[in-house]
Amino acid sequence: MIIIKTPEEMEKMKLVGKITSSVCDEVVRTVKEGRTTGELDKVACNAIKKHGAESAFLNFNGYPGNICTSVNEAVVHGIPGDYVLKNGDIVSIDIGVVFGGFCGDMAVTVPVGTVSARAKKLIEVTKRALDAGIKEMVCGNRLYDISASIQELVEKNGFSVVRALVGHGIGRSLHEDPQIPNYGKRSTGPLLERGMVFALEPMVNAGDYRVKLMPDNWTVVSADGSLSGHFEHTVAITEKGWEILTVS
Repeated sequence: MIIIKTPEEMEKMKLVGKITSSVCDEVVRTVKEGRTTGELDKVACNAIKKHGAESAFLNFNGYPGNICTSVNEAVVHGIPGDYVLKNGDIVSIDIGVVFGGFCGDMAVTVPVGTVSARAKKLIEVTKRALDAGIKEMVCGNRLYDISASIQELVEKNGFSVVRALVGHGIGRSLHEDPQIPNYGKRSTGPLLERGMVFALEPMVNAGDYRVKLMPDNWTVVSADGSLSGHFEHTVAITEKGWEILTVS
């Protein structure tokens, strides 16, 4: 069941969204060659605490990090640690925050130094795919209008959408109904209504869409070793249309 947020709950979600984006900004500013992913995690931890909030990821089903740091072929759920970022890498930073009983969730893919033209295009297309999905979040549309818009833009640009992982509803829980795949058929799925809040997150591979799980039982990588991009926003449907709650 898709949970409709009341106006009071929506205000709380706007607040946690602002905190989430603020934390993300701090982490992104520290991304540079020579930094470890563990250092990025410490920056996030301190920023979250500064706001009096908590990480939505730490200890979630045993996850050991405050954020996820997924490098190059890693799609999602990369565990922060000793990996040293190097020139030419791309790193996807996924941040979840809990404050006032509600959750915010967002992700960005960031280039490290000078990256390849292929990596630049992947980042650009993944971000544009998120934007395309967000624009479908208006009353009267169907859920899979979001999915179809994301898929169409990605595939038109020669990339593939990951099919084994999905976006999701969000609110008091990090993951609520519905699941939101990044591919689908237009004009199908539940009717979109005011008060719905979704975490849209296209995950895009430069090669094939298939993925595999690494031995750490968390990190998901592209099965063919191709680069992967990930962008995410927490977005609400209002009487005026869509509203990004995690806007920077």
